[in-house]
Amino acid sequence: MALKLDKILVIDIEATCWEGDPPAGQTSEIIEIGLCVLDVASGRRSAPRAIMVKPQRSTLSDYCIQLTTITPDMLADGYTFAEACELLRAEYRSHQRTWASYGDYDRLQFAAQCEAWGVPYPFGRSHINVKNLLALQLGLNREVGLQQGSRLIGLTFEGTLHRGVDDAWNIAAVLERVLLRGSRQV
Repeated sequence: MALKLDKILVIDIEATCWEGDPPAGQTSEIIEIGLCVLDVASGRRSAPRAIMVKPQRSTLSDYCIQLTTITPDMLADGYTFAEACELLRAEYRSHQRTWASYGDYDRLQFAAQCEAWGVPYPFGRSHINVKNLLALQLGLNREVGLQQGSRLIGLTFEGTLHRGVDDAWNIAAVLERVLLRGSRQV
């Protein structure tokens, strides 16, 4: 199966989290998959999408609700994790396209959760770490967060930080600026 290079799927996940260690018997799991498709030829971003995922092995902590603004009501009618992964494959051809995230957390969380739950990994092997790419492009000594990275290249962060749908939109803007416009305009 040939890799399609016409679009990049920009993904940002939110997962259950706690201020300290998870409560006994609970584990961090994906609760939102924010997605924005970046058209490589035009540099245009699609309208972002929030794929809400019902937690099955944990509950939302007050800390997580405050950090992400995601509430149990927002997840009540969400997909199961397996359904969300299948949606990525069926609707976005995620297994045939390059995908990108800001940092490596999203890739590692998907891989670990798929393995632990026996769910087929929804992506192919082609992944872009936008956080690392931006630091390399700008000649920084270390990687920086999404808001700071956006500012460094003249972008204004839009939406709510730690909401996957908004983060994916902003990551796609950073990727478009760095990857498609080239270093001369960063």
